[in-house]
Amino acid sequence: MTPQPPMTGPGMMARPAPVEPNALQPVPVTGGQFTGNMGVGLTTLDRAVGWARANSIWPLLFGLACCAIEMMAMSAAKFDVSRFGAEVFRTSPRQSDLMIVAGRVSKKMAPVLRQLYDQMPEPKWVLSMGACASCSGVYNNYALVQGVDRIVPVDVYVPGCPPRPEMVIDGIIKLQAKITHDKQFGKKADRSPVAVTSAAV
Repeated sequence: MTPQPPMTGPGMMARPAPVEPNALQPVPVTGGQFTGNMGVGLTTLDRAVGWARANSIWPLLFGLACCAIEMMAMSAAKFDVSRFGAEVFRTSPRQSDLMIVAGRVSKKMAPVLRQLYDQMPEPKWVLSMGACASCSGVYNNYALVQGVDRIVPVDVYVPGCPPRPEMVIDGIIKLQAKITHDKQFGKKADRSPVAVTSAAV
């Protein structure tokens, strides 16, 4: 097969010369080093598991009051929490690892909330959404629990009445950072809560 001369002229591109089959030779590897565009990523198993858990959060579909409307808006197309890997809302606590307490908790609902929390597999986290869930808000009376942290341990507090979907997403991002840096194996890390401020959104 004889190579043809490249076609040139006004408005025409030069055709590259054909490559003979025997012209492709492997690049020799010398000195134990790779000469191609290859990379090696090093990490610990603890950090890799933390990264995987943080980016695949499955929240429990558990709305109690008007904050649940903002939680639904957070998972809809406009705000799209699926960008952060937390869009798979589950209706079963046995398939969830994040409980978003959206709204006020009555004393009648407190045992149900605790039972759902106990049915969630480890590791699990709790996000308190809104002023009513965090400290009962404007409802300072005998019928409501004055803060959901009296029933379950809370990891992230999101204030507001109701909080905007962006604030809840910011709370999920802070929870993801906390999960990533927590110790995944052995002794559990301290579950000190994180607060989301409105200035951060």
